[in-house]
Amino acid sequence: MTHTPGHTATDPTSPAPVMTADLRSLLHARDTVLIDVRPVDAYNGWRMRGEARGGHIPGARSLPLKWSRYIDWIEIVRDKGIRPEQRIVVYGYDDGETARIARLFERAGFGNVRTYNGFLSEWSADDSLPLERLPRYRHLVPPAWLKQLLDTGTADEFDGGRVVLCHAHYRNRSAYDEGHIPGAVEVDTNTLESPETWNRRSPEELKSALEQLGITHDTTVVLYGRFAFPDNNDPFPGSSAGQIAAMRCAFIMLYAGVTDVRVLNGGLQSWTDAGYAVSTETHEKQPVEDFGAEIPGRPELVVDTPGAKEILAAPDANLVSIRSWREFIGEVSGYNYIEKRGRIPGAVFGDCGSDAYHVENYRNLDHTTREYQEIAAMLAAAGVVPEKRNAFYCGTGWRGSEAWFNAWLMGWPRVAVYDGGWFEWSSDPANPVESGIPDVLPPGIDANGRQRTHDTSRG
Repeated sequence: MTHTPGHTATDPTSPAPVMTADLRSLLHARDTVLIDVRPVDAYNGWRMRGEARGGHIPGARSLPLKWSRYIDWIEIVRDKGIRPEQRIVVYGYDDGETARIARLFERAGFGNVRTYNGFLSEWSADDSLPLERLPRYRHLVPPAWLKQLLDTGTADEFDGGRVVLCHAHYRNRSAYDEGHIPGAVEVDTNTLESPETWNRRSPEELKSALEQLGITHDTTVVLYGRFAFPDNNDPFPGSSAGQIAAMRCAFIMLYAGVTDVRVLNGGLQSWTDAGYAVSTETHEKQPVEDFGAEIPGRPELVVDTPGAKEILAAPDANLVSIRSWREFIGEVSGYNYIEKRGRIPGAVFGDCGSDAYHVENYRNLDHTTREYQEIAAMLAAAGVVPEKRNAFYCGTGWRGSEAWFNAWLMGWPRVAVYDGGWFEWSSDPANPVESGIPDVLPPGIDANGRQRTHDTSRG
């Protein structure tokens, strides 16, 4: 995934550059915001231009150059809580790219904008200068990494061995047939979870399903899905929510004991955005004789209803509802096959986004995962912090699995999915249910369920 470092001569009309020594002194300045315009994957930790060390400058915000093509770019800036009165320092891989974003800030009314052009040559090359990264970034892969792995059989952060690329979907084989990443096999979520309960299947069933996919416990599995604008009026809206399906499959495979599970950041969208071709040719599965390990390999990643009740009663634990506000207050059940409405008493509102098939508050507009510090800050506002035991749930496990995956990527040590979720909880009349707007609103949420701000800046 190494490319020749780009460089563009400094434009004389560009904002004045900041030197490395000056930038170091600004790291803890409350009125300064660093803007990282590199791809989100570079921000997370991938070395995409051959840099000596991967990651981002501490405190930097992720605002990739790619997003500058969006008509609502300035809305993204505002949503991140970046304000015109703050000092802005823009950096990236290429001097011309940083200058372009700096000028966008100036046109938007930001009066104190500078650029830093030494990230590749100075900052990443100097071990004395700090960098931050997503702790498990290697499990959230960029399309360039996957392309190199498929083309050459080797890539950064890959230790070798068997690789299986999976196009995940729910009841939607046509999403695969219409175009998939070359070499991918299709996997229907129904092979890993039960249509009766939507919980993960039994260990015996999982063993058989994984073996049919050609997956052993030491296989590197890469998962992705296709986002196709889910419509709640469709009989099966989940069939259009392929990237959530990929997250769900990743969770179940990790629970089963696959040691190296990875997700393509942004799914098929990021692959096509990178200009890579898709295929309509079916890639046949290559079954293996034995998974090679006992299932589940990581039973602690799942809690069922008794475990959920224990978490509700524990002072150092959270049962986190990754559902929409309308679901949380009982206006809707969220699903055309779940009748009962309401929430689990004592559950913490984790705010997925608009409905059961979108997870906007955990994603960027291009479907890549949201800046991980923003996710951590959003959860921390509700008391969901890594020091506690946290079990995420939704209606039937998909959105809960995506929130769980984000927490796991951040290295949180005690995270699980309450697999049964609202479907299982509400199916038992003995379980208590609440509805209506809570007497005490969740932190950062107004009475209409809107987040008051996504501001995670230091100012």
